[in-house]
Amino acid sequence: MEAPGLVTLEIMDSQPSIDALRTLLATISFRLGSFTLSSGATSDYYIDCRTTTLHAEGGRLTGLAILETLRQRGLLDGAAALEAVGGLTLGADPIVSNVATASATLAHAARLAGEQPGSLLHGFLVRKAEKTHGTGRRIEGFCKPGANVLIVDDVCTTGASTITAIEAAREAGMHVRAVVCLVERQEANGRPVVEAAAGGVPFLALFTANDVRAEHLRLHSTAE
Repeated sequence: MEAPGLVTLEIMDSQPSIDALRTLLATISFRLGSFTLSSGATSDYYIDCRTTTLHAEGGRLTGLAILETLRQRGLLDGAAALEAVGGLTLGADPIVSNVATASATLAHAARLAGEQPGSLLHGFLVRKAEKTHGTGRRIEGFCKPGANVLIVDDVCTTGASTITAIEAAREAGMHVRAVVCLVERQEANGRPVVEAAAGGVPFLALFTANDVRAEHLRLHSTAE
């Protein structure tokens, strides 16, 4: 299998962003085997999304795919349009940066084309614990009471890290308008608990673990 930095971009160029992102996740982030998860449960597969979200092309695709998903849901326009994207460190860090950068890149391209630029989504990160020095902040980056924000995470299993980010954003006075994860494992009761914490706002998964597994198996079957 190719190293992450050597994955060919020709495959990516021939697909829409979300399909190309699935292909990349299946190629460099998905592994079959025997693994112990952070929850203590065992699994016959593991998805390390950071291998993809920290990959140069994977980062670009992550930002574009999430923005397209938000646009389809009407979350980037109107009075309740999102102003920022954030999540719990460490899994959310590259996703936050990718989405924020993609929003600025698309807005810049629109201005150059003489079109109305889209909204900029600024980034914030939620610490696992408050700093014990300096300002003592729990949230780094964007933090504006009353702002409409998106919470992101890489993989949702139990939903614990996503819920921590939701609670921290609300404690800072921000309004959580949507939650997005790259991959939902569809186990450990993750979706119901995240939806309960989200309080009725959309919880969107770009892919399920089965989606990525199926693509992984398809790619390996094609290669044989």
